[in-house]
Amino acid sequence: MDFGGGDEIRFEHIGMAGVVTLTRPKALNAITHNMVRALSRALDAWKTDAQVMRVVVKAEGKAFSAGGDIMDVYEAGRAGRPAVEFFADEYRLNAQIARFPKPYITLIDGIVMGGGVGVSFHGSHRVMTENAQFAMPEVGIGFFPDVGGSHLLPDLGGSFGMYLGLTGNRIRYGDALWSGLATHTIQAQYIGALLEELFEPGETDLTLRETFMAARRETDRETLEKIAHHFSLPSLDAVLESLEKAAADDEFAAKTLATMRLRSPTSLNVAFRQITAGSTMSMDDCMRMEFRILNRMLDGRDFYEGIRAAIVDKGSTPVWTPSTLEEVDPAAIDAYFAPLPNGDLAL
Repeated sequence: MDFGGGDEIRFEHIGMAGVVTLTRPKALNAITHNMVRALSRALDAWKTDAQVMRVVVKAEGKAFSAGGDIMDVYEAGRAGRPAVEFFADEYRLNAQIARFPKPYITLIDGIVMGGGVGVSFHGSHRVMTENAQFAMPEVGIGFFPDVGGSHLLPDLGGSFGMYLGLTGNRIRYGDALWSGLATHTIQAQYIGALLEELFEPGETDLTLRETFMAARRETDRETLEKIAHHFSLPSLDAVLESLEKAAADDEFAAKTLATMRLRSPTSLNVAFRQITAGSTMSMDDCMRMEFRILNRMLDGRDFYEGIRAAIVDKGSTPVWTPSTLEEVDPAAIDAYFAPLPNGDLAL
């Protein structure tokens, strides 16, 4: 089937399933604008196709998707052509997946970050293997946890989503399952058998239950209690102050504080506010909010500086503007959330 994906994303109709395969393994299946538009067209077609009972999304190679193709974004921004339309279409796709009326099953057998999260975790069924690793690392490159992070992260109990958003730390499939990010965990060796079952008629939940193998949570109870204690506080300043007070006697607090101090001060402030706001907003409203933030990020400096340091000049230290949390102007953060002069994202 051809929905315009070229050699970056493949579409097949197998049995009763519409099957999507991300086919950029050498690029860790980084999401491109072409892939976004093709997947959106496929979902439009399959939504009303009586021969498609469910959609299954998988990937070639060792990564499900390491994120969006940020080098394209970097080069467009440096050339004075910010990639606004890419993000607009990506955010529309995220909302489209969230409202898709049929089972949408993602099989995650490797790294899933950023844009990869956007095409997987808003679906009805998120299946992760022992090889899976989840992260929203955007604050480390001067960005913010977008692609619906505002909707996804607040739903995780014990302020776990706030912790993930502000640190960018990776978690494995056990933590993903018990936090609610994953709906099912299975052993990678059974993916082939599960696919065969998903191609057949039958009830999706029952099919997934037959291969489900509950993973144990990797983060211990004591650490979870510390996360809940620190990251449930009502302001970013309060979170940092709490970590600072505990850091002298607690390795977790010291390590977490050190991690956050490396992140973009602007990004940390934006992320805290967006995750807090998202807890009471619909998915569509979250995407509109994120599009407001996105436009300001693309007009700013930290995002491009973060990409330069991480990707262009691999491993170099980014120089954030402002450089410290103490220098961040609250009014500047307010501006990221203000209505756009030309109107909000149309969904």
